[in-house]
Amino acid sequence: MNDNHSTPSSISIRVYGVVKSEINGYLVSDEFIKGAYFTKFIGGGLEVGEGTKACLIREFKEETNLDVTIGEHIYTTDYFQQSAFNSKQQIISIYYWVNINEPINLRISSKPFDFSFEQTIDSTTQSQSFRWIHSRQLKVDDFQLPIDKIVAKILMQ
Repeated sequence: MNDNHSTPSSISIRVYGVVKSEINGYLVSDEFIKGAYFTKFIGGGLEVGEGTKACLIREFKEETNLDVTIGEHIYTTDYFQQSAFNSKQQIISIYYWVNINEPINLRISSKPFDFSFEQTIDSTTQSQSFRWIHSRQLKVDDFQLPIDKIVAKILMQ
């Protein structure tokens, strides 16, 4: 362990899905969390007693109200990553391809962070919007979190 970070006291396992449309590109979530803006893949935390694929199905249902099927594994964190939100947590993130099983009935914006002023005035609130990033326009810098940047680089290859 290197000396640039404090020793975590817990591990948080996160599971994320990558949706790719041949026409639209990649579906991402723009989020306002704890006063900061993040573009990330859809997903979230693994709950005790839950498998990674079941977690991702639940997260997609909670965030998008869409029924999905989980595809092949893309990437799992293979280095130490401290949580951006809790210095006492180490993050392990697992990414899968995701297929949407129904028509997408989801408000999708054409611009990043499509929030009203009221949605971001209070730094304790959370807001979320969705958008497509066309495959040819995908860049590592579209994402703020280090593990998402690695996955973006994999997708760009």
